[in-house]
Amino acid sequence: MLEKNIKKIIKEALLEDEALNDITSDLLVTKNNIIKFKIATREDIIFCGKDIIINSFGYLKKIPKFRNCKIDFKILCEDGDAVKSGDSIVEGIGSANLIFATERVILNFIQHLSGISSITNKFIKLLNNKKIKILDTRKTIPNIRYIQKYAVKSGGGDNHRLNLKDMILIKDNHIASLGGINKITQKLKNNKNKIEIECDNIEQVKNILNINPTIIMLDNMSITEIKKASTLIRNYSKKIKIEVSGGINLDNIKKYSNLDIDFISIGSLTHSVKSADIGLDIIPFPLNK
Repeated sequence: MLEKNIKKIIKEALLEDEALNDITSDLLVTKNNIIKFKIATREDIIFCGKDIIINSFGYLKKIPKFRNCKIDFKILCEDGDAVKSGDSIVEGIGSANLIFATERVILNFIQHLSGISSITNKFIKLLNNKKIKILDTRKTIPNIRYIQKYAVKSGGGDNHRLNLKDMILIKDNHIASLGGINKITQKLKNNKNKIEIECDNIEQVKNILNINPTIIMLDNMSITEIKKASTLIRNYSKKIKIEVSGGINLDNIKKYSNLDIDFISIGSLTHSVKSADIGLDIIPFPLNK
């Protein structure tokens, strides 16, 4: 599914960028204009996007305009690798037309994905508790959710539900629309799906325990409230998983490291991440030996 999704979004991105109609390169260079290049990071990162690079060049090579254009490159790291500032991610040689046609699309994606992997890894290191998993959310950019969630995994995190079909997640708006938790309880009697229920306070936690959900999400609660709620849940059942969400960032993540919880979900991993500083540079050709 991931490979199919990558190919689809790359095709759409290259078409959006009019990669087949680069009037600047068409004017200035020919397919016989061979250059050496490298893609390097300008800051310490957790890299993500190897398949983006492979499939971007691969897609254009199938197009008649670029079919006879030379491209030979080597990716020097794997997804999830820590790469130091100044280190090369890719080094290669090929047609200037082909390289310039795909440069922006490749950089946009690997900058974004590596940004996600890097911030996820920072959260994990600051939390410093292997028993608590860092999760993403559905707060993703439309149509690139698969690769954003893959980037979270590359950074050492875990994925929450992929989509609305993945699991039942009962939020406050569901409860409000049905007039209370009792109506929810009735509708779940014969359900066999995995269930997660969101709670905003201790009273809500008390009211849903008899449903025996798979996961209880403690949303926007204070550290004190989380401690009380987790004690209540653990005393009721050791099987129910506890997730914490809402307002968690790099400045306060350490406060959650000693809590008796299973997951921390963080929307900012994907919805407002800063892209990694990665660039493509031309290497003087021929190289001095």
